Amino acid sequence: MNVLEKIKNEITYVDGGAGTLLQSWGLEAGVSPEIWNITNPDKIQKMHRLYLEAGANIITACTFGANRLKFDNLEEIITSAIANAKEACKGFDAFVALDIGPTGRMLEPLGDLPFEEAVSVFAETVKIGAKAGADLVLIETMNDSYETKAAVLAAKENCDLPVFVTNAYSDNGKLMTGADPAAMVAMLEGLGVDALGMNCSMGPRQMLEVAAETAKYASVPIIVNPNAGLPKMVDGKSVFDVDAEEFSDIMCEIVAAGATIIGGCCGTTPEYIRKTVEKTRNLPFTLPEKKNKTVVSSYTHAVEIGNAPVIIGERINPTGKKLFKEALRRNDLNYILGEGVSQHKKGVSILDVNVGLPEIDEKAMLTSVTASLQAVSDLPLQIDTVDYDAMAAAMRIYNGKALINSVNGKAESMAAVFPLIKKYGGCAIAVTLDENGIPETAEGRVAVAEKIIAEAAKYGIGKNEIIVDPLAMAVSSDMNSANVTLEAVRMLNAKGIRTSLGVSNISFGLPSRADVNAVFYTMAMQCGLDCAIINPHSDEMMKAWHGFMALTGKDANCCDYIEFASKQTPAEAKTAASVDTLENAIVKGLKESAYNLACEALKTVSPLDIIDKMIIPALNTVGRGFEAKTVYLPQLLMSAEAAGRAFEAVKAAMPAGESKKGRIVIATVKGDIHDIGKNIVKTLLENYGYEVIDLGKDVAPEKVVEAAKTSGAKLVGLSALMTTTVPAMEETIKLLRKELPECKVTVGGAVMTAEYAAMIGADNFSPDAMHGVRYAEEIFN
Repeated sequence: MNVLEKIKNEITYVDGGAGTLLQSWGLEAGVSPEIWNITNPDKIQKMHRLYLEAGANIITACTFGANRLKFDNLEEIITSAIANAKEACKGFDAFVALDIGPTGRMLEPLGDLPFEEAVSVFAETVKIGAKAGADLVLIETMNDSYETKAAVLAAKENCDLPVFVTNAYSDNGKLMTGADPAAMVAMLEGLGVDALGMNCSMGPRQMLEVAAETAKYASVPIIVNPNAGLPKMVDGKSVFDVDAEEFSDIMCEIVAAGATIIGGCCGTTPEYIRKTVEKTRNLPFTLPEKKNKTVVSSYTHAVEIGNAPVIIGERINPTGKKLFKEALRRNDLNYILGEGVSQHKKGVSILDVNVGLPEIDEKAMLTSVTASLQAVSDLPLQIDTVDYDAMAAAMRIYNGKALINSVNGKAESMAAVFPLIKKYGGCAIAVTLDENGIPETAEGRVAVAEKIIAEAAKYGIGKNEIIVDPLAMAVSSDMNSANVTLEAVRMLNAKGIRTSLGVSNISFGLPSRADVNAVFYTMAMQCGLDCAIINPHSDEMMKAWHGFMALTGKDANCCDYIEFASKQTPAEAKTAASVDTLENAIVKGLKESAYNLACEALKTVSPLDIIDKMIIPALNTVGRGFEAKTVYLPQLLMSAEAAGRAFEAVKAAMPAGESKKGRIVIATVKGDIHDIGKNIVKTLLENYGYEVIDLGKDVAPEKVVEAAKTSGAKLVGLSALMTTTVPAMEETIKLLRKELPECKVTVGGAVMTAEYAAMIGADNFSPDAMHGVRYAEEIFN
């Protein structure tokens, strides 16, 4: 029985945490556990055997941090790790997982690691692990959907092993960069992973809620590997507040919620796994049912198509738009992003992205616009192109599961598009034309749709991933065209096939087009239309949609309609894609608009007033949204970058040094190479006007103290991701207390809690980046 057969037939058990156990055996603070694969193979094998004896079926090789960014002898480490695990597994019915953790760096545009470089980093690890004999790839502890995608692509492209993925959710049920379980399920199942779920960051009780939420959407086996609760320091060692008895009791509830692959993470010793196996091995085993939902996603959330009419914003498209064409020719991303932001504000659920002009490089432009839009809006995108190379490139770098416009019934089109859908995931708009043209009857268009669906099935793409566009044709040239289209929508709806239309085509050549469009749109929705590409700046279209939702019982208590009606303004007062103030530009994350508006403001406002009355208030607005969990990390960082561009303009008009509030030293502690959290804090602090001395990662205590002394910093920020490096953080704080007792210390990181921070002597615990900013404001003000 291979590992895929096993997970489809019985509850499967993963091992527990390595760091805590190895530390108890002498792993020193700041030393990478992966090194022990070479220097202490006997202890690594002993650890694996203890978990096997406890009942684990999947052993994770000690390769969590093994990548070329951290190790020069990567092949030796991975090969030794797989060999150690395989040696330990002799005599057991078990499988060895190549364990892949995060790189420790944030991907562009939020960080400095290019997407393809991340894929390359993971690919090197995958190739070595597969060659060494791993049975599967386990990608774990990922708190960013984009890095998760990079790792999955690396695994799928460089080996034929099963791929399991677990993400690290925060206590709000989302990843650090904002993705909820529905978004991750949509993206990961689209990419073709064999099992998915969650690990680390939370104890089993908190993870139970995320597991239950995941089970609502997942069609593949669900993995749950919690921590043993929260860590605390006892006699200089990390201990966890959930014991094996309580842990295993809650794991029974997690199995009942839908998990079929279970184990542990930080703090879970072999005893935790043994008790979990004992209590759960005779529980009913039930695989998730195939959900068959039609879902697309962004990096934060999923949009299901089928429950109620979904609006796709049409404005990012050069057809009939002179200003948009000029923006494309000038590579004016600011204008294009403004169109996206304005449609988002109008309430669309998906943004159509079409940048096709004969005279530009569509592949380069489409990938650039796709990435840039995802930096300022968290709406899912519809990638709209007939250039298959451009389509492939945009789908590859898209952070989520995209809607693809389009495929048609021609053999050439299906042969080009369906392999991309299969590889990258996505839902396809299927246009009802083929080699014979566009059928004149509704029955003919339904027949083309069914041909497309049948061909998709040959690629393993379900009917739920196909959304049929039966084509709205100009009624001005064929008086029966609307009737044919509406009948096709009715027929497709009766067959359980999702539908979409480009509504405005119906009125081509007529006066007062918006009125005709709105009536046709209402008629189509009444026939069962699932989604439509429309102009959300058209009052007629939005009134049609809101009215339909209210009248069909899809708008509870007519709340959305009432809010929409209350915001109606005279037509002459409307501006489609304008960004009128510096504050708005910063809040929306529009960097170039922020710079230009700051330059304009300098003509009448003093530099300090721009900082204090425009830039900082805008950042505070976004910061409050982040703290209230209505704004997510990517939006926070893009707003900070927009503020940074505005600050560049202001700084040029100020005397040197006048803009700085004070100096702060930050570092990731010795032995820890993960600096994402630190870099986020740095970005925000700099845009609040502080001078940040960033010492980087894996920083010795002596270096931190020396930097604080030399700079005269009043505040030091320390970060750690791994439990094995917390002692190094404590050592750094002790040295700071001895050498610079007046200096304040704030700490953060995935393993930290307020209690933990107090026990190691920190003045403050920052659970997120904005809290770190607030603490700095308190210290310096």
